Amino acid sequence: MPPKEGRVEMPQLPLSELRVVEIGSGDALAYCGKLFADFGADVIKVEPSGGDAARKIATLVDAGNGRHESGYFAWLNTNKRSLSADLDRPAGVAKVRALLESADLLLDARHPTVISASPLSHENIRRSQPGLAITAISWFGERGPYRDYAVTDSVCRSLAGLVKLVGPIEGPPVLPRDGQIGVVAGLTAFIPSLAGLYARDHQGARRFAVSALEAMLQISEFDTALALESGFTRPRIGINRFGRGFPVGNFATKDGWLGVTVVTPAQWVAFCNMIGLPELGPDPRYSATAERYLHAEELNGIIKPVLMHRTAMEWFQKGIELRLPLAIVPDMRELLTQPVFRERGTFAEVTIGSASFDAPVLPQHLTRSPPRPNGRSPLAGEDDDAALPAHRRLASRAATADDPLPLKGRRIIDLTMGWAGPTATRQMGDLGADIIKVESCQYPDWFRGTDPRGPYHPERTYEKTYWFQMNNRNKRGITLDLTTETGLTLLKRLIRDADAVIDNYAADVLPRLGLDAAKMLAINPRLLVVTMPAFGMTGAWSGCRAYGSTLEQASGLPSVTGREGDPPTMVHAALGDPIGGLNAAAALMLGFMHQKNTGEGQHIDLSQVECMLPLVAPSIIEQSVTGKSSVRIGNRHPVYVPNGCFPCIGEDQWITLAVRSDEEWQSLCRIMHRPDLAADPLLASAEGRREEEDRIEVAIRHWTSTVRPDLAMVTLQAAGIAAGVARLPMDLPGDPHLVKVGHWQSVDRPFMGPHLLPSVAYREGDADLPYAIEHLAPTLGQHNEEILSDLLGLTKPEIKRLRHDGIIGNVATSKQSKAKVAAE
Repeated sequence: MPPKEGRVEMPQLPLSELRVVEIGSGDALAYCGKLFADFGADVIKVEPSGGDAARKIATLVDAGNGRHESGYFAWLNTNKRSLSADLDRPAGVAKVRALLESADLLLDARHPTVISASPLSHENIRRSQPGLAITAISWFGERGPYRDYAVTDSVCRSLAGLVKLVGPIEGPPVLPRDGQIGVVAGLTAFIPSLAGLYARDHQGARRFAVSALEAMLQISEFDTALALESGFTRPRIGINRFGRGFPVGNFATKDGWLGVTVVTPAQWVAFCNMIGLPELGPDPRYSATAERYLHAEELNGIIKPVLMHRTAMEWFQKGIELRLPLAIVPDMRELLTQPVFRERGTFAEVTIGSASFDAPVLPQHLTRSPPRPNGRSPLAGEDDDAALPAHRRLASRAATADDPLPLKGRRIIDLTMGWAGPTATRQMGDLGADIIKVESCQYPDWFRGTDPRGPYHPERTYEKTYWFQMNNRNKRGITLDLTTETGLTLLKRLIRDADAVIDNYAADVLPRLGLDAAKMLAINPRLLVVTMPAFGMTGAWSGCRAYGSTLEQASGLPSVTGREGDPPTMVHAALGDPIGGLNAAAALMLGFMHQKNTGEGQHIDLSQVECMLPLVAPSIIEQSVTGKSSVRIGNRHPVYVPNGCFPCIGEDQWITLAVRSDEEWQSLCRIMHRPDLAADPLLASAEGRREEEDRIEVAIRHWTSTVRPDLAMVTLQAAGIAAGVARLPMDLPGDPHLVKVGHWQSVDRPFMGPHLLPSVAYREGDADLPYAIEHLAPTLGQHNEEILSDLLGLTKPEIKRLRHDGIIGNVATSKQSKAKVAAE
């Protein structure tokens, strides 16, 4: 788009050759569009006369001339144009139709039934403009029993299995603040959309339909896997407890809160040494994760007083030295002033009208083609009279079933382990890239198991963990001992002809092996090198070790979740891992576009903590605009009254509901058989109901406690009230909507036998079902011979020698067996 006053101009960006049109409203649409706009695309937001209703959502800023605009909306819409068009009028339809003639991509967040009934239906658009790519974004997709449900962020989270395990043991489960689903769904939509555009010149334009619910399952699927493997789900263990281990949570210190995540036996020993209680490390009551979990209250009594002797910063610095996954848990004021973020340019100015404030910059830090550091957001309709620059769409036809997946032919060397990195490469593999997963027999992916004791080796349990299967579909697997010169040499040969390499080690690991980004780019100048440590590769905190929980803690999200007076509250899913993975996948796609346009490779320096900050953007913006953060209001909502998670008949059964209008309030009163509440003039408006929220919630609990949760959901939805069952992750394989849309695929793999795997969160074209999973997660070293012979040209005797020397293999080796091989 042409320069405007107050906007920072950047060099040629990866998406500068694209034009994107947005129709509809919502966070997911806006964030997906922001990813395009801040990386150079000409994004045109179509708004109704008077502007998108989201412009009036708090926190409001004074934009001048009597205008007050939403700061969050402004951040979501930086570097876009705004055109007015009313799609219920012929003139508005004609205006948008003309606009689409030069566009490469339509992002459409209208409801599926609205789209199908519109003159601008996708069927009509594709008939006249087959070269236009389209991505539809909706809460539940285009099919299935939930498609037409009324919904809010909290309702969607509840149905996705991301509410019920959060909060006090006795309940109610905790509902986090709004804004997070939009980021997750926006990223999920961006990845296939850009992949389709990447291949548009020789494959044609693609249409995708993205489901926000299925996008959120990328977070809950780990707990689903745990439940499917064990046959039961973990319980809700209370505020400030996390996962199945201990200590994992937020702890008060002399000054500030310290986030702790201790998982492995070695980390427990190091943690005990750090706090000056080394005798706890080998104590058989505490040495195993399961035992510490059972003795959590006892250990709390020991650990909490000790942690009060130092500040959170002092403990955190010790944690970096000992390679322990610790984090300072900041509030929004602290977060905005932490030097590590200011030095990396994590926050930058957003302007709208005469207003300006700081907000997170997109975290995809491409070192040669970084995003615009926020910038200017348009006022409603301000481009109505502006002439658009000429633009020619590259695609001339629609993609067909005969076209390969859009990333076919791209090869990525995957050095990642755990959840975050493998999530990124899974996205790429799902879209056709050749993913070569590199492990070693000595150190397999830790998602195969964190404790190599017991049955790990004799029963090969490292081939049987459910969650490993989910994250590593559509990949090939090879083993290389990178502690040897031979193993490193073979890896460098793979890198030489690859398109990208990605790792999620701590910042110092690969450089110690002589494989920093500069050295890999020297081997292959067109290579994308993606690194993704917690705080990035630069800065004083670059050596920080982290799990997904550490990333959430460091982002400040716990400080705005839950009830006022509670400790900073975790969301009880390792949120940072899937969020980091989705952002890394988006970064890979952006890097591929730059690579295609210029022939250049580059280092992509991703900070996984920075990847979390868009989820906290509404609170960061509030702090920047007002100088303070509003008090935590628990399960209540700043707009919807009432709003909450309420008990139903049965053991630990809950329903989430939200009343979004006065009409819905009357409907709720009828359902509850409470004409007295319906007639009460004090409750006729949201403002009045807010004053009486305690009384209203008692009445709701009295009704919900007599109804099954699924029946409550169906009854409320029939009246147009947003409601959803608070599902357990283990409920999701049997959820009627997910079954209907084919989200779960039945597969059969060696060592695992028949089991279920999740699908992508989108459908291509008009397909009822997602892409079929083509390749199951590799067994350890499954493709050694195939890759070494076909790609590197090694002979059978050479491969046999590598196996004999322990460079490659198909069986995990213990330290003792490795020493035996070395001795021989």
